[in-house]
Order: sequence, then C-alpha cells, then structure tokens
Amino acid sequence: MKQRRRRKSWGFRRFLLNFSVSALLIAGIFAGLSACARKDVSGHANRNPAFDLSTFFDGNAVAYGIFEDRFGNLRRQFRVNLSGRRDGNQLILDEDFLYDDGERANRTWTIDRQQDFGTDGILYEGRAADVEAVARGTQAGNTLKWQYDVVLDMSGMSLKVHFDDWIYKQDEDIAINRAYVTKYGVDIGSVTIVFIRGKTALSLWPLQLDQWPNQ
Repeated sequence: MKQRRRRKSWGFRRFLLNFSVSALLIAGIFAGLSACARKDVSGHANRNPAFDLSTFFDGNAVAYGIFEDRFGNLRRQFRVNLSGRRDGNQLILDEDFLYDDGERANRTWTIDRQQDFGTDGILYEGRAADVEAVARGTQAGNTLKWQYDVVLDMSGMSLKVHFDDWIYKQDEDIAINRAYVTKYGVDIGSVTIVFIRGKTALSLWPLQLDQWPNQ
C-alpha cells in the first residue's frame, strides 16, 4: 500500500513538473512573440520632434542605407538622392538609387494625406510603379509607420516582398528609417536608412550616383 502511495505521489509530482516546464515554455514563446510584435504607431504620439511627412520631404534630401539579411549580415549598401514637392495634400517624391554593386534604380512616390485621427495618427496612402496596390502609412508624434508590397529584382528573379517601415524623426533635418522585410510573414532581412534634408543636406546634395565611391 505504501509503495503504491509513493508511486502515485511520484507520478503526481512528475505531472506537476512536466506541466510547469510546459507552461514555462509556452510563456516563453508568447513572451518572445510579444517582444517581436511591432507596436501600433499611436504609442509614439507624445514623442518629439513632431514629424510631418510632406514638410520633411519637401525639397531636396539625401539618404544612406544598408540591407542586412535575417542573420545580421550586410548584403547591400546604397545611397539616394530625393526630391520632393507638395501640391495641396499630395506629396510627389522622386528617389534615385545607387547600390554598391553599381545597380541604379528609381522610384517616384505619389503620397496623399487622407485623414487625421488625432492622437491615433494621420493616415497616408501612396503609390509607385513598383509597389503593388496601395502603400498605407500612419504618422503620430515623431514616427511614421509605412507598409507596402514591392517587387524586387534579385539575381535576375522577380521577388515580391513586404516592407514594414518605421521612420523616426530625430531633429529638424534628420530621420532614421528601420524597415523589416518579410516574405509570407517570414523575416528575410532589414533595411536601415538615414535621411538628411534641409540645411544639413546642402553640402551633400546631389550625391554622385555615376559609380560607387572607391574611397
């Protein structure tokens, strides 16, 4: 009888132990997912300096960027000349790219300011030739969240990927863009871009895009 009780007691303890380990694993998984989830832009409503998309990109600007794969390995570098102009609630933004492998590219955005939701942000929609359907963004505080699907030419193959851009204005002339690139919901890499405009960009614009600098 005592032996049976011991076996039952040990079996119950083992069940509790397994249950506790499983619960901890599940909690860890959900904690990891929560940490990876990107927050809504409204959480940045009180951050300064305030970022107005049309004002920031009105005129000439330059940008420097890198693309890293999902393991943090540097894959590409690029630089951009930007030229924007406002027309009412619309921003036309021309982007000329040079990549470190010599590739040239161009994109022209037509971005419309749609609606102001107060502290929940200002809604924007944008279109470009290589962007599928409509890009959508929300700006609040110093932050713009910008999402779109784009077709990239990678080693001669067309690949449609999703961009989840987060642009943070740092001061009057500087903004940093952190973009997460996914395919079927799986992370394939990230892009980091520094935008420089206004007086800070006067000595830089336009960047020479004939060839990648050797020095």
